[in-house]
Amino acid sequence: MTSVLFTHGRFYSAADPRATAMLVREGRIAWLGDAGDAPAADRRIDLENALVTPAFVDAHLHATDTGLAFDGLDLSGVRSREELLARVSEFAATRPADGVVHGHGWDESTWADQRVPTAEQLESASGGRRTYLSQASVHSALVSTSLLGAVEDSDGSGWVREQAHHAVRAVALGSLTPAQRTAAQRTALARAASMGIAAVHECAGPGTSSEDDLRSVLALSGQGLPKVFGYWGELGGAERARDLGAVGAAGDLYADGALGSRTASLRHPYHDGENGLGEAFVTAEQAAEHLLDCMRLGVQGGFHAIGDAAIETILDGFVIAAKTAGVDEVRAAGHRIEHVELIDKPMIARMVEFGVTASVQPVFDALWGGPSRMYAQRLGVERALASNPIGAMHATGVTLAFGSDSPVTALDPWSVVAAAAAPRNPVYRMTVRAAFAASTRGGWRAARVDGVGVLAPGAQATFAVWETPGGMQGGLPDLLAGIEGVVPARPVCRRTVLAGETIFEA
Repeated sequence: MTSVLFTHGRFYSAADPRATAMLVREGRIAWLGDAGDAPAADRRIDLENALVTPAFVDAHLHATDTGLAFDGLDLSGVRSREELLARVSEFAATRPADGVVHGHGWDESTWADQRVPTAEQLESASGGRRTYLSQASVHSALVSTSLLGAVEDSDGSGWVREQAHHAVRAVALGSLTPAQRTAAQRTALARAASMGIAAVHECAGPGTSSEDDLRSVLALSGQGLPKVFGYWGELGGAERARDLGAVGAAGDLYADGALGSRTASLRHPYHDGENGLGEAFVTAEQAAEHLLDCMRLGVQGGFHAIGDAAIETILDGFVIAAKTAGVDEVRAAGHRIEHVELIDKPMIARMVEFGVTASVQPVFDALWGGPSRMYAQRLGVERALASNPIGAMHATGVTLAFGSDSPVTALDPWSVVAAAAAPRNPVYRMTVRAAFAASTRGGWRAARVDGVGVLAPGAQATFAVWETPGGMQGGLPDLLAGIEGVVPARPVCRRTVLAGETIFEA
């Protein structure tokens, strides 16, 4: 029974805010207090005045795509189709002629001329290689002519959305060997650990990844890497989710698409006049049936829902399910909805009523919110400023779990906390402490795991150790811009520990 004493640190702990040392034994916190009173231990680690906090949980992630983005073609900085084609040409020259060029992150809403390349132009730029370039939202992609053949009803433009996108995505990801896929997943999980993240929620399912992909990443869970909670997003797929080892038939179970691709399902038409009200894929009756099936089999249910029409439909499904099973049974099941970007007060009240966790990504607002960015282009300024009311959900009592949706946004949990605490619309502010709780304990609760996400005797020893060059505020790193608009330097992770095991050390 090996014990480790972490001493000369600063501990973010409600149990003992003045603690300077912590004893870990058999994966749990055995003692917390003043270093002068510390019990004996088999090993001592001097923290040199570093900050110790509960480790982060990323409540929505795609490991394979994230790993490919780290090792592949990053298009997040391109600002025109000409620049995109030049980057593809340069990168493709380093790839095998029979391979697939994977790229990610282009966002035409940031371009002065928002016309995207054609399939033929991509084919030429890649030297005839099959090319798959996911848009920032990963709900659409640009593909070359040679990959477009996977789509039966393609219009030939090369910009594919929803079902057409799912078809070409399956081909692109299917081109990876099992070893390449595992390597990409390992890269993603190792990077997460280096950012102080000790657990992730892998959102898999038809159209997103594959059963083999989910099995592969679950096999890496806790193997010197973060804990992986799997979610399988298939309507009526509760039994399949359970058999795959997933904790829920939830996550990327698409009730609609995304705002960037104009496929989120809206009550009122898109402001920029394209695609009307978007696309809806689930009825209230189907949602209810899915939730009841999940409850029968003892797995979580949930949906991806971004637009207000989609969220309303899913919550109508909760009403129908509650009439059959009872509100208390629905609440006890711990269901969740991903993204929840366009939600109003009556729908927020329903989230509270049915105990639904909102798994949200605050950096979406930082990237696309406000009066002039992508949300405003798609929705108009008024609806854009009403989007992502995360602070309002928190104030009303909705259970929150924060994530990145990586590779849609970066694996950078402190930026997630900062984005929630200082949103584009200041009406929706929340405290840094509350945002940190949603990024840590909230992720464990969303996976229905108790006793993790706090530093207290008896709790699981899952934590991160930080340098804090930007200073401290209220027991946590100072994250927000001051009067002069200067943003403090972000914390730097020195160590990440999962259930007593170090999974990252700088």
